[in-house]
Formats: sequence, C-alpha cells, structure tokens
Amino acid sequence: MVCGDIRYGKNTYDYQEGTLVFISPGQIFGSNGGEELYQPSGFGIVFHPDLIKGTSLGQRISDYTFFGYQVSEALHISERERGLVLDCYAKLQYELGQAVDKHSKTLLADNIELLLNYCFRFYDRQFITRDLANQGILERFERLLNEFFASEKPQEVGLPSVTYCAGELNLSPHYFGDLVKKETGKTALEYIQLKLIDVAKERIHDPQLSFSEIAYGLGFKYPQHFTRLFKQQVGMSPKEYRESVN
Repeated sequence: MVCGDIRYGKNTYDYQEGTLVFISPGQIFGSNGGEELYQPSGFGIVFHPDLIKGTSLGQRISDYTFFGYQVSEALHISERERGLVLDCYAKLQYELGQAVDKHSKTLLADNIELLLNYCFRFYDRQFITRDLANQGILERFERLLNEFFASEKPQEVGLPSVTYCAGELNLSPHYFGDLVKKETGKTALEYIQLKLIDVAKERIHDPQLSFSEIAYGLGFKYPQHFTRLFKQQVGMSPKEYRESVN
C-alpha cells in the first residue's frame, strides 16, 4: 500500500498498518503525501506538557525512551494490541467529553500513562518478534568494536561511546541501549567496556608495549584512567595482570 511519507525530522518514519509513532515537544513531524497516494487514517493524542506536571506520568515521562527513537523504530502492534490501544483512546475521549472538575487532570494523565505502559510491553514483545528488523545488530555491534580497536580510530575519536556506536549502526542511543540490554542482559556501556578489557588483556601480553601505549591505543586520554578501569573490571592493575600471565 503506497502512502505518503511521514516526515520525522529530516527523514521518513518506518510505519505501516497498525503502527504507533511517538513525538516529543520540539520534534519536526509532517507528511509528504500527494493526492494520488492512499491517505492513511488513524488516531492521535496531542497534549500540552503542562497537563502532566505534578502527576505520576510527569515524574516518569523520561522513562518512556521510545519518544527518543529514530525513524526506523516505530512500534508495530498486532490486532489484539490495537484493541487495547483503542480502548485507552475511548477512555480518554469519554473523559474529554465530561465537564472539567478536580479529577479531570489526574484521570487524563492516568489514562495516557496506562497507554504508554502498554506500549512499553508491546516494545518488549517487538524486540522478540521483529527479528528481521533487529537481525544481526549484536553481530554488527561486535564487528564494529573489533574494527574500531583494530584501526586508528581510538586515537582519532577516543573511547567508543554508546552514542557513537548507535550512530554507526543507524540506531538511536535509547533504542540501541534497550536492544543490547534485552539481548545480553548488559548495558551497551558494559558491553563496550568488556570488549575494551578483552582487547587490553591481549595487548598486555605483548611485553614490547608499555601500559601508556596500550592506554592511548585504546582511546584513553590519560593512562591512569585506563589503569583505574582495568582494576575495577579485572581486580588487579595492568602491571599485576602482566606479571600474573608471564
């Protein structure tokens, strides 16, 4: 089905029938659809940020990381899940049809929060069922780190950050972090640090390399930062580790 492109920032959104998209204040959103294209229809909730100030949702809104996802990371829901979403819409529509009283703000915020909590569940399911969308991400992540440490990039850009790795994989940091955590049980930063220590151990075996050379070669600005991280992860200093394996 050919629909007009939904613009999200400078790119287009990954959407299809049964898709939810999430837009935060200040983000650019629109449509490139022409008259000759099928015009999709749907529902939307738009609310002012002040609506949720002082509510449970206002305190937790930053937890809903999918508001920061990129264009390829829409939420694709099943027909059964669609029923739950439409039920949440119906509750909001009902409340908006009532006279405003002291309960209105709380009930509106609570129902939006209920919808977002369902979306959290749906995203967890999507990480499992949309294998094609995420297929090979961990393999590509592992290959990215291997190539990074085998190149001159550590001296050029420093230590590989989560944001850097996500960008190289064309994913947003939030989505990338959620995916790595879901698949490995470790945060993306922990995964990067484990790879870094693994590479460091290999280089420590080379007696021709000084610890400063190893640190700079891995992207550390200061050798003492490398020593501190290595001791935290391994339980001994690089010098003690070299002596233990020789």
